[in-house]
Amino acid sequence: MEIRKQLEEILGESLNDFCLTTGRIATLSGKAYFLKTGPESPAYICEAHSLREIAAAKAIRTPKVIAAGENFLLTEFIETGYADTSFFQHLATQLARLHRITSEAYGFYENNYIGANPQPNLPEAKESSDWVLFYFNKRLLFQYKLAESRGFVTSELRSGIHFIEKHIHSILQGSEEPPTLLHGDLWAGNFLCSSQGEPVLIDPAVYYGHREADLAMTRLFGGFAPEFYRTYQQTYPLQPQWEYRENIYKLYHVLNHLNLFGRSYLAEAEYLIRFYRNPTKYPGYN
Repeated sequence: MEIRKQLEEILGESLNDFCLTTGRIATLSGKAYFLKTGPESPAYICEAHSLREIAAAKAIRTPKVIAAGENFLLTEFIETGYADTSFFQHLATQLARLHRITSEAYGFYENNYIGANPQPNLPEAKESSDWVLFYFNKRLLFQYKLAESRGFVTSELRSGIHFIEKHIHSILQGSEEPPTLLHGDLWAGNFLCSSQGEPVLIDPAVYYGHREADLAMTRLFGGFAPEFYRTYQQTYPLQPQWEYRENIYKLYHVLNHLNLFGRSYLAEAEYLIRFYRNPTKYPGYN
């Protein structure tokens, strides 16, 4: 069925504004919605499940899901406004509230997507209760094998992943926390400031993991405003040496970008591993 007719059946009225470029659609009665559409993929339904998981936490706003199918996701349309200092303070306190939602196991009830790449979430054996095993196997090793299959792996990256496998328990020691609800892909392009000035999370890749993984991603592409980090630390302080662990969490997303966009991300992935191969640069390492 042609997507416009499908949406009109779902909404129960005709559309008079249908712009695939902006994603904004509107009905004859004036109700506006946001449409994400493209080739058939399970990603649309997975994203709907992620949005609903965050919404159920009642910690921070996400666009309300109207419907999802094999080639579309339809949500409420968020009118955007200007993000001032208070916005980033609110974003930090609300994200901290989201991070206090916990589960008995790492992962999620289904596999989903990080960008266009698969993100495996179904734990095996001890992974459900062991964050280090889950993170290495389901995040770093999965992306590494994907890079290997696409011809992106150099000898340095190969030896680096072997090094991380041997040392990841030492790298992450002392940071143990319960499985926490994560956005999963939290960079500056994946939140909105509503016209009322409230934070709205979009495009999640939800799973239950370590909150440091969410925060590390926020720093990858320029970072959020300083008020965000100060307020988060005041609201829900991170455990000591979080700065040292940050690069191991950045590595997952850089490997994902390597697999999405190619070799321009290879040098950064290799650098993040070299950071741990020379631990004397970090005084708190033991």
